[in-house]
Amino acid sequence: MKNINNKHRKLLTTELILLVILIIFWIFLLKMSPYFFTATNIKNIFNQQAVVGILAIGQLFVILTGGIDLSVGEVLALSNISLALLTVNGCPVPLAIILVLLLASSIGFFNGFMVYKLRIPAFIVTLGTMSIALGATLLVSRGMDIFGLPSCFSGFMLKHILGLPGLTFVFLLVVIIGELILRHSVFARHIYAIGGSLKAARLSGVNIKAIICSVYTISGFLAGVGGVLQTCLLNMGVSSTGATYNLESIAAVIIGGASLFGGKGSAIGTFLGSMLMVTLYNGAVLMNINPFWQLVILGIVILVVVAIDQLRKGTMLYE
Repeated sequence: MKNINNKHRKLLTTELILLVILIIFWIFLLKMSPYFFTATNIKNIFNQQAVVGILAIGQLFVILTGGIDLSVGEVLALSNISLALLTVNGCPVPLAIILVLLLASSIGFFNGFMVYKLRIPAFIVTLGTMSIALGATLLVSRGMDIFGLPSCFSGFMLKHILGLPGLTFVFLLVVIIGELILRHSVFARHIYAIGGSLKAARLSGVNIKAIICSVYTISGFLAGVGGVLQTCLLNMGVSSTGATYNLESIAAVIIGGASLFGGKGSAIGTFLGSMLMVTLYNGAVLMNINPFWQLVILGIVILVVVAIDQLRKGTMLYE
């Protein structure tokens, strides 16, 4: 229990540092562009963050166990296309959403089962399902966009819940639920235990199979939620959507203070990491910076954060 409390204190410190960096960045952009701190632009930032951020929360659960999910972007795209096709062909929207979430969750469960049962590295398993999901998306859509969706999807973009835009409300709800689970549940303690030491977790009686399958199922489910929100955001099915979301979801988790090697991370940190990343993209556009530099800067940030994490742990791969 003492170790868990110490971890939470360290995470809190990381979150405060991220918050300070984010505030400084916002002040800088406020001075650099008169268009940054406008209601329209702030709303755009939160809408852009919502989809990637929800995928990042699912990715966080996987990374905490020392795994990784490279399929979330393609599962999102498959969910988007499937939802569009179902509703365009007369399926009631609530039923279509349930079916899509079941599909996405099943892919996540399959990932977890393969990782645990066959001892295949998560990188390989999710790389395979990434390719399967992408191929399935292109097959069912024939590579074309799907139009003519019910008006409720575009209507959700205009809907406010408790004073917040619909997408932002769903995202914040996911962050809050994720943070509560990770701070106050036995399930979370088992997740952190596996990420800290798989052997020690097994000797302590942790049900490794159940936890591994669960975190990948959560990741798949949230990728499905992201696909539903992406459908609302685009008001159509787009087979190429989510192409960069695998990298961005991992980047948000790592920038948010999680360790790529497992055992450390929080939902609040991931929220701040995704906010910092989306603000970086938004600021680059407002300052007319070449968009290709965004990927360069993001890659540098990831390398620096992972390097700092390794140095802090005092461990090197080749010693």
